Amino acid sequence: MILCRLVREYPLSRKTLIKIYKSKTSSHPLLRYTSGAAIICALALTSCAPQEQDVNATALVTEPEVSAAPEPASAPVNTDTTTTAAVVRPVAPEKAAVERASVEETAKPESYPGPAPLPGAILPGKRIIAYYGNLLSKRMGILGELPPEQMLAKLDEEVAKWAKADSLTPVQPALHAIVVTAQGHPSAGGKYRLRMTHKMIDDVLELAKQRDAIVFLDIQVGQSTLQQEIPPLEKYLKMPNVHLGIDAEFSMKEGGIPGRSIGTFDAEDINYATGYLADLVKTHNIPPKLLIVHRFTQRMITNYENIKLRPETQVIMHMDGWGSPALKKDTFRRYIQKEPVQFTGFKLFYKNDLRKSPRLMTPEEILGLKPTPLYIQYQ
Repeated sequence: MILCRLVREYPLSRKTLIKIYKSKTSSHPLLRYTSGAAIICALALTSCAPQEQDVNATALVTEPEVSAAPEPASAPVNTDTTTTAAVVRPVAPEKAAVERASVEETAKPESYPGPAPLPGAILPGKRIIAYYGNLLSKRMGILGELPPEQMLAKLDEEVAKWAKADSLTPVQPALHAIVVTAQGHPSAGGKYRLRMTHKMIDDVLELAKQRDAIVFLDIQVGQSTLQQEIPPLEKYLKMPNVHLGIDAEFSMKEGGIPGRSIGTFDAEDINYATGYLADLVKTHNIPPKLLIVHRFTQRMITNYENIKLRPETQVIMHMDGWGSPALKKDTFRRYIQKEPVQFTGFKLFYKNDLRKSPRLMTPEEILGLKPTPLYIQYQ
């Protein structure tokens, strides 16, 4: 006990302890008290390995009220209930500071396929944290589930968590609004989709201004096509802060009913979207556009190797499945990591991820995925 107290009160490095041990005389209190054998014990004390500890993060959300607004069905990835706990090794502050400095000096930036980013490109310089949903529905995502001020305050909390988890990558907040929603009935024109009014999009843009957030307009085509649904949004897509999302789950190329089976997009569809966005960038001299492509099964995206990467657009293949942490990681590996396009995204469900799991995945867990997701979406 006395020896331990002396080590705490008169801290010495391993090099200094060895010098003291070799010297014949010393006025240091530790040497006056003890012998060479005790110094060997002190050396052992200074190099003890820390113990591991488990950390669980649990998110609790109440069930939303039923809304009259249309709600597309979301299919689970599967029914696996396996969970994975994050493991953290505590490190002494002095040692941690040295290790961080060493990593920052030697770490190379992660490389991504495609052309070098043009001036004004958001990726890979920032990480996007987005809230997803529809302002007219409490059941389609967090964007419309809470009153606007509460929703923005909750978004602030998530942004702060990610800024803390990765202090080297600035965080860009975003609002991701579904502006063409898939329907379970033919609807106008028999296309099994419903276009939102410009008023709703304007309201999302006004909310985004309060947080200097960018905006994504998401399209669920139903039995329609991207060629029919993207051009009506050009008024907004030519704005520098507005980007596009396309959801293959509700692209019913074979005439199915959205929500009853999972749809698909081909590389040809994605190339049309990036080509359209690239033309807007060149015509209006605006920064590169982001395209979010939702995916959680093999068939949702076909011929991925034929997707064209353009300097005017940045493609994010977004893991959109829900389930336990272990299942979500596996889905990411199968359909995002194994079939890379350019950048990657990862989705967290405040409700569905907790159906058979006690917690949401933590930022630290997601940061461990490769390629590291630069677009994080909360629904």
